[in-house]
Amino acid sequence: MATTVRAMVDDALALIVTHQIEQALAMHGRDEVVFVDLRDPRELEREGLIPGAIHAPRGMLEFWVDPASPYHKPVFNQPGKHYLLFCAGGWRSALAARTLVEMGLPSVSHLHGGFTAWKAAGAPVAQRAPRPALPPAAGD
Repeated sequence: MATTVRAMVDDALALIVTHQIEQALAMHGRDEVVFVDLRDPRELEREGLIPGAIHAPRGMLEFWVDPASPYHKPVFNQPGKHYLLFCAGGWRSALAARTLVEMGLPSVSHLHGGFTAWKAAGAPVAQRAPRPALPPAAGD
C-alpha cells in the first residue's frame, strides 16, 4: 500500500483549519456559519444530528459544491459563509475539508472529534425522523 488513511488524514490536517468543540459550540447558530454533516443517513437516524446542520453525504459533496456539476447545491455557493464540516469522528471531515480547500471553497474547516465530540460535550442534538417505509410491492 502506497499510503494509509491515517497518513492521508494527517496530511489533510496539516492543510486545513480544525475547530475544537468549544469553538464549534461558539459558532453554532451564527448566520454566517453552515454546519455540514457528512455522515451516512443511517448514522443520522441512529445517533441524531446537530440542529440546523445541512446533510451532504460524503460521496456527493464534491458534486454538490462544484457550480459546474449537474448536482450542484446553491447552499455551497453563498458569499460570506463559512462551512464547518463534521462526520462521526473527524477523519472523513478532515479529508473532505482538504478537498474543498483544493476546490477553492474560500472558507472551510472541520470539527475535531466530529459528532461524537459534539454529543459527548452535551451540545444540542436533534433526532432525525426515520425514513418512511416503502409501500408494499404489487401483489403483496
